[in-house]
Amino acid sequence: MDLVRAQETRRILDRLVGYTVSPLLWRKIAPRLSAGRVQSVAVRLLVLRERERRAFVIGQYWDLKALLNKRPDQPAHRFDATLVSVGDKRVATGRDFDETTGQIAANKRKDVLLLNQQEAETLRNRLLKSAWSVTDLDEKDAQRSPYAPFTTSTLQQEANRKLGWSAKDTMRVAQDLYENGYITYMRTDSVNLSEQAINAARRRIRELYGEEFLSSSPRHYQTKTANAQEAHEAIRPAGEQMRTADELPLDGRERALYDLIWKRTIASQMANARLRLVTATISVADATFKASGRTVLFAGFFRAYVEGSDDPDAALESQEQPLPPLTVGEPLDCRELDAVGHETKPPARYTDATLVKALEAEGIGRPSTYATIIDTIQERGYCFKARKELVPTFTAFAVTTLMEQHFEELVDLKFTANMEQKLDDIAAGQVNYLTYLREFYLGPEGLERDVRTRESEIDARLASTVELGNLNAEVRIGQFGPFVAKEENGERLTASLPKDLAPADLTDELVEQLLHGKTDGPVVLGNDPKTALPVLLKIGPFGPYVQLGEDDGGKKKPKRSSLLKGMTPDTVGIDVALALLNLPRDLGEHPETGKPVQAGVGRYGPFVVHDGIFANLKAGDDVLTIELGRALELFAEKASGARGKGRGAAATKSVLKELGEHPDGGAVQVLAGRYGPYVNHGGVNVTLPKEMKPETVTLEMALPWLAEKAAKGPVKKSASRRKTSTSAASNGGAETKATKTKSASTRSAKAKSGSTTAVGKKPATKKTASKSAATNTASATSKSTAKK
Repeated sequence: MDLVRAQETRRILDRLVGYTVSPLLWRKIAPRLSAGRVQSVAVRLLVLRERERRAFVIGQYWDLKALLNKRPDQPAHRFDATLVSVGDKRVATGRDFDETTGQIAANKRKDVLLLNQQEAETLRNRLLKSAWSVTDLDEKDAQRSPYAPFTTSTLQQEANRKLGWSAKDTMRVAQDLYENGYITYMRTDSVNLSEQAINAARRRIRELYGEEFLSSSPRHYQTKTANAQEAHEAIRPAGEQMRTADELPLDGRERALYDLIWKRTIASQMANARLRLVTATISVADATFKASGRTVLFAGFFRAYVEGSDDPDAALESQEQPLPPLTVGEPLDCRELDAVGHETKPPARYTDATLVKALEAEGIGRPSTYATIIDTIQERGYCFKARKELVPTFTAFAVTTLMEQHFEELVDLKFTANMEQKLDDIAAGQVNYLTYLREFYLGPEGLERDVRTRESEIDARLASTVELGNLNAEVRIGQFGPFVAKEENGERLTASLPKDLAPADLTDELVEQLLHGKTDGPVVLGNDPKTALPVLLKIGPFGPYVQLGEDDGGKKKPKRSSLLKGMTPDTVGIDVALALLNLPRDLGEHPETGKPVQAGVGRYGPFVVHDGIFANLKAGDDVLTIELGRALELFAEKASGARGKGRGAAATKSVLKELGEHPDGGAVQVLAGRYGPYVNHGGVNVTLPKEMKPETVTLEMALPWLAEKAAKGPVKKSASRRKTSTSAASNGGAETKATKTKSASTRSAKAKSGSTTAVGKKPATKKTASKSAATNTASATSKSTAKK
């Protein structure tokens, strides 16, 4: 009965908070809002992160990236190295910056060297004249242990990362699997497996992977979550057989989630993975560079499961980023040396996975309720999803500010976690539930009295105003949603705010566009030569867009297209507008399939597509001007896994035939590609004719093909791309804390004949979800209703 009382107390607390505070929000901010014991804390976490992003100031810094090679020059002997120090000073990185100023933190200014573009290029030119050599090697072996079996929260987190599912979707599918007898109960905090499950998992490991992949003894895991409820074992495949997804009548989402659970369960009883980590220190003049490599000595549990990846074999391959064999004192050749610019990035917004992890870490709520909480705060209009990110709304800002100022304890992380502890004490029979409820609600400092006394102190106008700090306008929550207001020449201008606009992204420039776009009306840019219809530049709830023809009030809407990222209304003319309205556009036919290749803009930004295969454009690529040749390069890079892998990954490509040494140096090979075999030498690729078999190709046949391809030069690029393209190959995984741009400097050392055509790596830019401004001009009505 103590457990029953604890559960009843939890329900009563939720209703006391909701029914008492929600009506106050209706009267002070807007109708149909709600508050909740856990819901309001979750919203506050989102708002706190968005405040950090709004206060964030971008910092810029430069360093050098070198492409080195061990002698003799071979593709497998090439590797990247990054500048780490000059003289006795460490070169600045993103973690050295103060996020609120965009400058080097005061306590680090004496210890680090901040390079600008000119200084980086001057240093580059000086180092090109010096000799490079290895001065130190640090080699160590490391082990990685398998992860514990799934709990409710870790299953939600991993399904979000690997499958892109929301917590709600994950629990719905898990419920179906449980009800049909395929998995154990899916609401649990426990990471323990029964002896039946452990024995079954170990038996399947022997059968599928071999004895060497089995841990030396059964693994038992301990729950680290505060106040964990462990009445059930971890989530695992049901029964004693540990059947794979292929052995069950499952398909679609059920199959995907079951396979995830099976792999995690099996991996939990496998042997550790063993890695060898190598760090090389390279010196040149007074500068020091570092290069890192990683080799998998024994895959262990990696063979079955790698967290964050749904393909263990592919993920295992990505773990391999070896350096060539090096020795201290060994001279190296510098093939390329680039000055690379970076920008610091603001803190990442929460996703379903990271919010669940944060709530669990703070001991707030129960894992079984997380899916409902995330779903509720979206339905109530406190956040929306952009890509996988949970973006708080302006309404969330207003409600959170009111709660912080007048009911701080209800949104305080520690207070809410302590409340969970009290509920556990009730479950353990240590606290009387009625005594606790009376004190919480009716006590001298109880909730009922607090709301009654503080309501008169709350000014409704101030409560509905959103304080953003660095904005020369007023943001308020009105009857029909958030709006911006500003006084100009004695007149008060107002405009509704786009429903998918993040508070951190609202700037003075955007305010001017919204206010004057509403008052000035659409701008006529010209007429379409094909239809003679006017081309209009308009501003809607989701930002500026172009439109072909006037609205006639009929069912058929005019063709519309949002402006691309970085475009502003004052820079859009008739030519650009027509190009936008022409998206998606045909680039031509693929040389191997004969099917069309198109360029367009989707939810995740500009892309090229062929036969259902999409590849995102990189920085420097322009969706309005990209050509077929560049699109084929992007498809090839995606197929070969060029993104996210270092140059060492070149050695892992499937080599069909070694043809020999090129007269100008370097190996000539026949490689397996996404669209068939091709001949490769350095940066030059030539696709084999369909009727030709790889084993019949000879060096004598390949040399004229390569020379002809090299003579054509690199694929024509847009002006912005030519300015930033400087590197001959991918420089490794995309940076996590910086956005790269490369200076338009020349190469330090190229192949003797120039037959290796440099195709530069474009700077990685921050991706944002591109929601069509044109198709979402109608305002959406709120679905939120207060729970009665």
